[in-house]
Amino acid sequence: MAEQVPAEATSAARPRLPRAEIVERVDITEELMVLKLKPEGPYTYKAGQYCTLGRRGIERAYSLASAPEEEFLEVFVELVPLPDGVLTPIMFDMNVGETMSIRPRAKGIFTMDQRCHKHVMVATVTGVSPYVGIVRSYLSRGDEGHHFYILQGASYQDEFTYRDELEAIAREHPDVVTYVPTVSRPDDERNVGWDGATGRVNAIVEEWMERWGLGHEDLLVYACGHPGMIEDLKERLEPKGYRVKEERFWKQ
Repeated sequence: MAEQVPAEATSAARPRLPRAEIVERVDITEELMVLKLKPEGPYTYKAGQYCTLGRRGIERAYSLASAPEEEFLEVFVELVPLPDGVLTPIMFDMNVGETMSIRPRAKGIFTMDQRCHKHVMVATVTGVSPYVGIVRSYLSRGDEGHHFYILQGASYQDEFTYRDELEAIAREHPDVVTYVPTVSRPDDERNVGWDGATGRVNAIVEEWMERWGLGHEDLLVYACGHPGMIEDLKERLEPKGYRVKEERFWKQ
């Protein structure tokens, strides 16, 4: 998900859009899943961009967790129930082998800024998607000289879908990736056994930046996910001279 896209009336009102087949579905929780899709034709994009998917004439945008070097497109989807959600309830009823429409071009400017070498990436739940794609692409290209500090917030520990992958990368490439997940409801039963960071992610960013010894120089803060998180983060950091690049997620 990247930005809200108006629903279309009917597919008959426009030329047929390309299709993308669901080749894998992984259910994380009752409200979270990961889909891998195979477009029917070539599909090029930059890490961090989003694709526009549709079903029954309804279209929405989803940030890509996959890297351009991968075979399939990967999206991390959160269910927004009716009446607020429109497309995600339909998607959660879909299975492997079914298809969605896909706009032929990826969009978005929430990509890695090569001019900076220190990247503080802040996310809520599915907002980690573009960061996963950026890191995968960076490592697959064998690039050097950049460090990604990823802070991801969630209510519950089972919502950190890419935790194992990011922690493994951080162990194997400590000079490239640092990953800190934080839960905002540490006393909830779903978080029994959690021994990591706690608190809302926007509230602990400055603490962790201080721990890492990060200043303003050669640094860019990325914020992706819930609009409230982004607004609070900007209010905290921008008056202190930090640059914040944002991507907001809306109800789907």
